[in-house]
Amino acid sequence: MEPFKIIIVEDVKLELKGTEQIIRAEIPEAEVIGSAQNEGEFWKMMRLQVPDLVLLDLGLGGSTTIGVDICRQVRDRYKQVKVLIFTGELENERLWVEALNAGADGIILKTGDLLQRDDVRMVMHGRHYVFNEPILQRIVGRYKRMVVGEENQSDARMKYSIDEYDERFLRHLALGYTKEMISNLRQMPFGTKSLEKRQVDLVNRLFSANERAGVNATRLVTRALQLQILDINHLVADEE
Repeated sequence: MEPFKIIIVEDVKLELKGTEQIIRAEIPEAEVIGSAQNEGEFWKMMRLQVPDLVLLDLGLGGSTTIGVDICRQVRDRYKQVKVLIFTGELENERLWVEALNAGADGIILKTGDLLQRDDVRMVMHGRHYVFNEPILQRIVGRYKRMVVGEENQSDARMKYSIDEYDERFLRHLALGYTKEMISNLRQMPFGTKSLEKRQVDLVNRLFSANERAGVNATRLVTRALQLQILDINHLVADEE
């Protein structure tokens, strides 16, 4: 890795000192040319000398939005500068997404193995989405659950012979659409009477004979969710 220059943005002096020690010990190619505790200090430094990498904490002065805003402005003004988030916001996953959307090259949580030379090297070599082990564990866990959920949903639809029209009908019922509204969808070539028959057919497929009496649209949708035919996290209406 070629020598490069860093500006550290960190508002807690003790954590700043620890970060500088990590860089000296683990990343000898890095030259810390300055540190900033707030947004004003940071932009003053940027006017004096542009670094190759900004190591950016997200929680500055009690605000998480400032770090995201700095990231976005660096990406807009200095496209060649890398931005690596180094944050103690261990549970704020929405904030991580906001930082990535703002153009961050990676996120390192202040837990586990902390800041590693290989992580910084990947960022400096142009790799996007560089994460340390704690955040990778979260990502992999979410991915596993998503895959298992999709497999369960596929199995359930096959077991109960759910076709694309059944799925669309159930999904829009779950979103509060009436049969009249569903019949007007571009992808649903059925009238309301046909949808009423489809609802009866779905009740017969999803409920045993002694459970079918009095099953309305709400109970049908609830059953579809319980059987994982529908995914409550992906209930999106089709274009009308």
